[in-house]
Amino acid sequence: MLSFQGMKTSTKQSAKKLWGGRFSQQTSSLVEQFTQSVSFDQRLARYDVAGSIAHAEMLRKIGLLSKAEAAKIISGLKAIGRDIATGTFVFREELEDVHMNIEAELTRRIGPAAQKLHTGRSRNDQVALDERLYLRDILAQVGTEVAAVQRALVALAMRNKALIMPGFTHLQHAMPVLVAHHLLAYVEMFERDKSRLADAAKRANVMPLGSAAMAGTGFALDRAFVARRLGFAGVTSNSMDSVADRDCLVEFLSCAAMLGMHLSRLAEDFVLWMSPEFGFIDIGDAFCTGSSIMPNKKNPDVLELLRGKCGRLYGNLIALLTVMKGLPMTYNRDMQEDKEPVFNSADTLLAALKTLAAMLRTVTFKPARLAAASDDAFLLATDWADYLVTHGVPFRRAHELVGKAVALSIGRKCRLTGLNAADLRAISGEFDPGVLGIRTAAQSVNAKKTVGSTNPRAVERELAKWAGLLAAQPGRRPGTK
Repeated sequence: MLSFQGMKTSTKQSAKKLWGGRFSQQTSSLVEQFTQSVSFDQRLARYDVAGSIAHAEMLRKIGLLSKAEAAKIISGLKAIGRDIATGTFVFREELEDVHMNIEAELTRRIGPAAQKLHTGRSRNDQVALDERLYLRDILAQVGTEVAAVQRALVALAMRNKALIMPGFTHLQHAMPVLVAHHLLAYVEMFERDKSRLADAAKRANVMPLGSAAMAGTGFALDRAFVARRLGFAGVTSNSMDSVADRDCLVEFLSCAAMLGMHLSRLAEDFVLWMSPEFGFIDIGDAFCTGSSIMPNKKNPDVLELLRGKCGRLYGNLIALLTVMKGLPMTYNRDMQEDKEPVFNSADTLLAALKTLAAMLRTVTFKPARLAAASDDAFLLATDWADYLVTHGVPFRRAHELVGKAVALSIGRKCRLTGLNAADLRAISGEFDPGVLGIRTAAQSVNAKKTVGSTNPRAVERELAKWAGLLAAQPGRRPGTK
C-alpha cells in the first residue's frame, strides 16, 4: 500500500527483530500492527539518512569504523536516500519504524559493515535528532509562507490605501479607519507569529544525538563534530533530558495554534465583509464555491475552512501536551504519539497559508459600499468629544454631552450632524457648536495624531516600512515588489 508522500509500505509480517536477542517468542502480529510507526514516521526518512551519514563520519573520525567501512556505509545510505527521494523505497511495517527500516535495508545491501552503524546511539536519541532536523525545516517553511501572506496583505492595502471603512468594536460601528490600517493589523499579528517561529527554531537547533538510550555512552563520541556536520548550533547538555524532551515539538504546535487563531480571525472578518449585509469586498470566483441546490450562491468556503482548521491546530497542541503530561523520565513509548500531531499541523498550516496568500490576490474592495457605510455620523461622536476637550471641557463631561446629542438625534431620527447650534446649546452652554464642522470620515482619520494610528500619513509610512521589510525576507515571488 501507499503511505503519505507516495512512499511505499509493505505489510509483510514476522521479520526478524534487530532487538530480538533476549526474546524467545515471535512478536504477535497484533502487537506489530499496534506498535508500528513507519506508516507515518517514514516522513523522517531523509533526516534519518542525513543523521546516520553524519554519525558514520564521526565513527570513522574517532576510529570505530575503518575508512573502508565508513565509505561502504555512507555510500549505501546515500543510495537509500536517493530511493527515498524518488519514492521507490519500500517501508516494511513489521520493521516497526523508519530507523529499523533503513538499518535493515542497509544491512541487506552492504552486509556486516552496516551492523556497526548503531554504535554509540539508540533509537531514543536517533528519533530526537530526526524530529529536530525535520522541525528546523518546517519552522523555516511556515515562516516563509507567513511572509507570503503578509506580502499579499500589504499589496492589497496599497491598492486600497485611500479607502475608509467603519472600524468596529463589539461588531458595532465605532470610528472610521483606513482599509489599509485594518489590513496592516493582521500584518502585525503575523509578524509576531514569525517571531515566535524563529525563536522556537533556536531551541530546536540543539543536537541530542550522542545521548544514546538515556545515560550517554562509554564511547568517546565527537558530538560537536556531528552537530557541525548537521548545522546545529550546539549539543544538548543532559542525556536524560535529551531523550525525554519534546518541548520543541510542543512549542511548534503552540506557535501553530496561535497562528491558526490569527488566520481564523482574518477569515471571519473577510467572511463578514463578503456578506451582502456588509458588501465590502468580493473574492475571485476561483477561490469560492457554489451550492448544490441554490444556483445564486457564491460561498467563501476557503475562508470558512481557514476558520475551521484552527480547531485542528488547537487539538494537535492539546493532544501532545496530554501525551507528555506525567511521563516519568526518560523515554517512554507514549512519545511515539508525538509525530502525527506535528505532521498534521505542519501540513495544515502550509496548505492554509499558501491558499490564503493566493486568495488575497483576488480580493477587490467596493469603494461605493465602503463610502456609504462610513457615512455614519455616529462614527464621529468621539471626534466631537475630543473637539470639546480642546475647547476646555473635561473629557468625561465632553463624553456625557456628546452622548446626549446622540440620544437627541436618535429621538429625532436624524443624523448626528443633522443637529444645529441651537440644539447643542440647549443640551448645555458648554457645547461648542464648532463640532458641527466635523462632518466626514476623512476628517476623523486625518485628525489622528498618535504613532500607530489610522492617520493616512502614518499608514503610508507603515506601508512603505512593511514593503521594504518583506521584500528582504525569503519567499518573495519573482516579479513582485
